[in-house]
Amino acid sequence: MKRIAQFLKVSPHIFEEAMGEGFPQYTAEEIQEMYQQLRLPRRATRGSAGYDFCAPFSFTLAPGETIKIPTGIRVRMEEGWVLKLYPRSGLGFKYRLQMDNTVGIIDSDYFDSDNEGHIFIKMTNDSRQGKTVELAWGTGFAQGIFLEYGITVDDEAEGERNGGFGSTTEK
Repeated sequence: MKRIAQFLKVSPHIFEEAMGEGFPQYTAEEIQEMYQQLRLPRRATRGSAGYDFCAPFSFTLAPGETIKIPTGIRVRMEEGWVLKLYPRSGLGFKYRLQMDNTVGIIDSDYFDSDNEGHIFIKMTNDSRQGKTVELAWGTGFAQGIFLEYGITVDDEAEGERNGGFGSTTEK
């Protein structure tokens, strides 16, 4: 297998800023503690394709509720590779926990964005059986898989990224 990437934490101030914007109920001290306890994604077994992303804090999602999770994680990877993000299989199967963009795409050039390539994962509990999802801190909730990709023979893309969530779309 090719070793093409490395997970890292974003800097403390980037994580604190994201948590402060989305989760004002946490104090600065609680956010610092969360940052210290962030777990880098890892595979569970030698045969696993997916790297598990763990919840940086406990959360509950009632049916129909959505959450945008600042993971505190960034990834450096070789050009020609992409990290695709999906919900953990069991959570999707049991609760219909779904990513709002269906599949998250993390490009190799996202790492150098102003936000340090901070990976956010937005999910919705789409349960049709009224099931509430409760995830404790450190529980795997999403998985990332690295895939190599190709480009067309006449590709001439030269744009530069600075951001995520649609930042490469031409205006």
